[in-house]
Amino acid sequence: MSELRKASEPTARRPAEAPPVYLDARRELAARYLFGKGLEIGPLHQPLAMPAGVTVSYVDRLKVADLRREYPELAEWDLTEADVLDDGESLSSIEPESQDFIVANHFLEHCEDPIGTIENHLGKLRPGGILFYAVPDKRFTFDYPRDVTPLEHMIADYEHGPEASRSAHFDDWARLVEYKDNETPEQTLARARDLERAGHSIHMHVWTQAEFLQLILAARHRFDDAFEIEAAVRQQIEFVVVLRKNGPLPAPHVDAVTPHGASTSVPAVTRLRLKARSALRRLRAISRA
Repeated sequence: MSELRKASEPTARRPAEAPPVYLDARRELAARYLFGKGLEIGPLHQPLAMPAGVTVSYVDRLKVADLRREYPELAEWDLTEADVLDDGESLSSIEPESQDFIVANHFLEHCEDPIGTIENHLGKLRPGGILFYAVPDKRFTFDYPRDVTPLEHMIADYEHGPEASRSAHFDDWARLVEYKDNETPEQTLARARDLERAGHSIHMHVWTQAEFLQLILAARHRFDDAFEIEAAVRQQIEFVVVLRKNGPLPAPHVDAVTPHGASTSVPAVTRLRLKARSALRRLRAISRA
């Protein structure tokens, strides 16, 4: 499913033009930070490119055949079959501290309680494990007419439950995203209730990169600095963050590449020692010449 509105739509009702792509942030960050055994939630037609040696299990709430029935717009896509059927927000079938990483791209915006979801995901990670999230920047997607979700709203969803705000999200969606010309306000509200009763998957919350970082920092503070922000970068219509659960750090990736192209399969201190020895040998050779 494209995040962008149709090109034929009037310019006044289209999102801002997305920034150019300067790097393949998903692939680069995955290669640098993912290791061991983990999960990817809701990969649909765009599973993350995993580095060599990584084992991933795919999580979704439905099998592919059921996804196609519920979302006819997915009919032409090659979808990833789920290995685990579960609610990606709670991951109730996954043992605590059993995963080295959890990937959830274009997922948090669908969650009714994103702070609670981050908390649940952290609980499934081993110490030193990685959360890898990408979310759409609302300015460059079909969410562009909507107001950014205030942080206070998401804190209330976490502390008191999301039920109180659920209907308003569907109203917002029906009125501003799946809008219909010549529809009365009463008809729009009736359509919103139909979507809500059907449990239609919508973007409950919307952010720009700045507000999403505020959410991440608020979650970090609330969870007593349980994780560090390893990386954060915008890529075209989306914003990617890599979070590491506090605890013992894993060994460097065998195939990871440093900014200068050197392999990290050898620890950095050892590489420096080898370089120093090589330089010393060259100096000795010059002195003997």
